Amino acid sequence: QVRVVESGGGSVRAGGSLRLSCAASGSFDSINFMAWYRQAPGKQREMVARINYGGFTNYVDSVKDRFTISRDSAANTVLLQMNSLQPEDTAVYYCKVGTIIRAERRRHEYEYWGQGTQVTVSS
Repeated sequence: QVRVVESGGGSVRAGGSLRLSCAASGSFDSINFMAWYRQAPGKQREMVARINYGGFTNYVDSVKDRFTISRDSAANTVLLQMNSLQPEDTAVYYCKVGTIIRAERRRHEYEYWGQGTQVTVSS
């Protein structure tokens, strides 16, 4: 079992910054990727930023040049630095972790979600 815990949400005014943190712990051999998703009221959940095992990152267009995802591989932690926040960034932000377990000469991949953390940006 894997535990995914997010922290760092809150309320800010437009133009402000927040930093989200996500830590994964439990039983796995390695982490395949860590990603941040968000879901605003009445909207579908969307991927915001993702970083894979090799350090490759990708972002949804609406946050490019404002958000930065980074990781601490030793601590199985990922950060999302969010700058120049806008009201449209208001949502519940979820961390998703992909893990790998190697058993019987096979690679088994699993995915886990955190509980989410609220980010509210006022105008």
